[in-house]
Amino acid sequence: MTTPVLQTDLPFAERIGRGKVRDLYVLGDDLLLIATDRISAFDVVMEEPIPGKGAVLTSVSKFWFEHLASVIPNHFLSTDVDAMDDIPEEYREVLRGRTMRCKRAEPLPVEWVVRGYLTGSGWKDYQATGVVSGVELPSGLQHASRFEPPILTPSTKAETGHDEPISFDKVVDLVGAEIATKARDAALQLYAKGHEYALARGIVIADTKFEFGMHDGELMLIDECLTPDSSRFWPADEVKPGGKPTSFDKQVLRDWLAESGWNKEPPPPALPEHVVSSTAETYRSICERLTR
Repeated sequence: MTTPVLQTDLPFAERIGRGKVRDLYVLGDDLLLIATDRISAFDVVMEEPIPGKGAVLTSVSKFWFEHLASVIPNHFLSTDVDAMDDIPEEYREVLRGRTMRCKRAEPLPVEWVVRGYLTGSGWKDYQATGVVSGVELPSGLQHASRFEPPILTPSTKAETGHDEPISFDKVVDLVGAEIATKARDAALQLYAKGHEYALARGIVIADTKFEFGMHDGELMLIDECLTPDSSRFWPADEVKPGGKPTSFDKQVLRDWLAESGWNKEPPPPALPEHVVSSTAETYRSICERLTR
């Protein structure tokens, strides 16, 4: 196991962003997306790293970008830092396994959330109103009920705080009808193909979010793709209406934080070792099951 990485500092490239998990750099004409071992919950980044998490995110995204390339072009170029002549050799060890070189794109100001099952915030909204992000649903649905077909519930991309659900009409206002329609159709196709693949490996993708951007006038899939950070994975044999399937993501962390009495405001509490190790093992497990 390599030494966990909480943040990077690359003097040979221009850092243009630092998200909850990824550090973004411009190198030449390309973008370097570096997945650190940071982890966030309730929109707050924890102080402790999750060993191996960045490598899992990179490996899973690479797999999906290649597997789903027939649906829509994406920004993925390479993860082989040893073949990148413009990365100094002394920085390759820290970047190896967690770095994705990508085409630079102009991100659309929308997150494209696809829900295949009733859960999470959608379940809470449905219980209260019968509506999920403006989509009216039949009565009598239970937790983990499957949507046929899946539904798109786009949201804003908040720099701070929580993303806010928006209607498709608002998406059209933001990006135009042609791009909105193309991105919507691509998101639903990406989810359908990803869900089919994962289900054959005993995993249900309950919901996920995609991001798209424009590159040379072309719409393309960007950021990450169907990772444990952007998606909710369930064991297929636990999924039934009314059930509460185990989550293959950071649910262990969320549950511990919820029970700790933390008020969900910075600073977060220190994480015990068993929460860190259990979360790391969950990430490794989903990576092996999807990409083996």
